[in-house]
Amino acid sequence: MRASLLQLPTATTKYMPLNNAVDLAFTSALEQARLIKEGQITPLELTTMYLDRIAQYDDRLGSFNHVARESAIADARDKTAQLESNSDLDALPLFFGVPIAIKDLKSVANMPINYGVSALRGKIAEYDEGIITKIRQAGFIILGKTATSQLGSFPYTEPEGFPPSRNPWNLDYTPGGSSGGSAAAVAAGFCAIALGGDAGGSIRGPAACCGLVGIKPSRGRISFAPVGDRLSGLGTHGILTRTVADAAAFLDIASGYITGDPFWLDPPKTSFLSSTQQSLPSLKVGYLTSILPVGEAAPECQQGVKAIVQQLESLGHQTTPQAIDVKPLIEPFKIVWSSAVAAAGIPPEALSPMNRWVFSQSGTAGEYAQAVTQMQVFARQLVGLFAEFDVLVTPTYMHPAIKVGAWQDLSPKEAFERIVNWILPCPPFNVTGQPAINIPAGFDRQGVPFGVQLVGKPNDEATIIALAAQLERAKPWSQLKPECFT
Repeated sequence: MRASLLQLPTATTKYMPLNNAVDLAFTSALEQARLIKEGQITPLELTTMYLDRIAQYDDRLGSFNHVARESAIADARDKTAQLESNSDLDALPLFFGVPIAIKDLKSVANMPINYGVSALRGKIAEYDEGIITKIRQAGFIILGKTATSQLGSFPYTEPEGFPPSRNPWNLDYTPGGSSGGSAAAVAAGFCAIALGGDAGGSIRGPAACCGLVGIKPSRGRISFAPVGDRLSGLGTHGILTRTVADAAAFLDIASGYITGDPFWLDPPKTSFLSSTQQSLPSLKVGYLTSILPVGEAAPECQQGVKAIVQQLESLGHQTTPQAIDVKPLIEPFKIVWSSAVAAAGIPPEALSPMNRWVFSQSGTAGEYAQAVTQMQVFARQLVGLFAEFDVLVTPTYMHPAIKVGAWQDLSPKEAFERIVNWILPCPPFNVTGQPAINIPAGFDRQGVPFGVQLVGKPNDEATIIALAAQLERAKPWSQLKPECFT
């Protein structure tokens, strides 16, 4: 019997001292995989530890819509047995035995999928999406489905009929959205890694609000098989983690064409994980703290960008201020977004008042086609700016996280305007299809994190991953943990 870092609770055994169990809960996914292959922890022990943390704490947090305890334990038992009988541990998948959480907009066979719509409670998915198949092939154990805003429409996770998701750093505040449940789960130490999706900032925003790494890959990097994205290429799967290396390694296992994909990219020449150790030349880095038509970001977010810029300069990179105006994008983006709500096929009476209003803005087929064309023209202009620099640094959101329920009494039109003004730095790069990554940049006066995003040239995740890893080494953040979950 191999020595174990953590023993399962029985009538005669207890977890090891709490500080060690907590350290394990907040350990990176790649490190957990290493510990498993070295025999210091088993998949069953690790999975049970996480399930017990979810049972103990998630009533306060609201990060999970469905906890797949029975199937996760069964999978963990099988993988633990495989380890006992397998002499070639190097042949095991990269993330063998590591637990993961899945956003509840993603289809996992035989698990509930309700898209944050209370009328769809009890709906069971009939198939695994292509990304889920790749997750299983990589050796992950699926813990369950994390909360999302209704239809993934909003940057806070408060769907009607469900408890709101809360921020582990301050429970009065939102973890963001629409991947808010995934972000909250990783930040609270319920898993080391969680699947999200991003069509307008839905990975980067929650990562910023919860002090995490969140990567939106390039358009076509990860398949939407067997379905389409209904958003003219705005959306992509992506990941929330505590470290850049975990995000990069996930991108390696998740990438790739699946038959019939409308968008696809050739595989990179080297792995994204290897990019985290890449020695970078002096890069040309643009940065901004102001975006028209809104203007300057909140002081904390401005300072976050300036601090990162100072770090970059100390690392030998060249930085220059930039300015962009996204006003021409707002109306066409709104039309395409509202058309996606209409295309979901949910009767308006089953939607929240906010989503009913969004539905009502969808317009005609001709207006949709015009909006797509307008976004494509805007994308050409924005991507053209990257001829002058290698990476762009912006605030991820224009101000820190809002309180839970802060905008629930506003009219839908006013709430929508507040949303646009908050998330403004994110959607332009869904329109262009460029890769972007959030990295933690500090805490506001309420103790809630905020972040900055690094935006790369089209098809160039490698550079922003390498740069994010360089910043992470210079000023590590992954050891930070919210007190009430430690």
